[in-house]
Amino acid sequence: MSASASRSLPRIAIVGRPNVGKSAIFNRLVGRPIAIVHDQPGVTRDRIASECRPKGRIPYELTDTGGIGATLDDGFAAQVRAEADIAIETADLILFAVDARDGITTIDQELAKVLRKGGQPVIILANKVDTARTDPHAAEFSSFGFGEAIPLSAAHGRNFDVLDRRIQGELAKINIATAADESDDSAEGSDRVISTDRPCHIAIVGRPNVGKSSLVNGILNDERTIVSDVAGTTRDAVDIPYSRDGR
Repeated sequence: MSASASRSLPRIAIVGRPNVGKSAIFNRLVGRPIAIVHDQPGVTRDRIASECRPKGRIPYELTDTGGIGATLDDGFAAQVRAEADIAIETADLILFAVDARDGITTIDQELAKVLRKGGQPVIILANKVDTARTDPHAAEFSSFGFGEAIPLSAAHGRNFDVLDRRIQGELAKINIATAADESDDSAEGSDRVISTDRPCHIAIVGRPNVGKSSLVNGILNDERTIVSDVAGTTRDAVDIPYSRDGR
């Protein structure tokens, strides 16, 4: 039994320290409020994924992650970091979110080192730059070596057109690089039956602390959601693509 998201779509992960606006960026890109947004650090714990299909452009799967380097609610810090690490390892492109108003922090520097080792392309998002007057605040993050940081405001939607162009440019490179592999796969699997049936959606609901996350992990045979004795550990609705025996 295994959980599987469609690997026909490139994967993009949003990572960063707590409270830099990752969930707000995620919601802007997917076009609807999926992830909970709050001023309190550490609200997002599980990985949250959604398909993005911009009209006339390359579609992708976007994943929001919990804040790395959390100091609050340390009972979950290790599990949140593990979830973020999985998202980073499986991503084709990383959106590295930082808070331009705070400048470069020690956690930002440590995370940049981790991302450099991973080798995936990285786009730096200098969030909370609400006006052009404060654009220079984003410049210092270019010192991380991932190219020019994009000054944007998730709260106001500023410069998301610039971000979309950068994402599409990187996805085009990824598609070119993987075209040969996909061609080989299609040749080897030419006799495979491709289902056109639409997937069904199953919701697991219940009062706090009855074991909903444990049930999800048991079905998937994977530690996909954080499990704890603390009531209310899961805060966001987590949508997980799942298939068994090719169905």
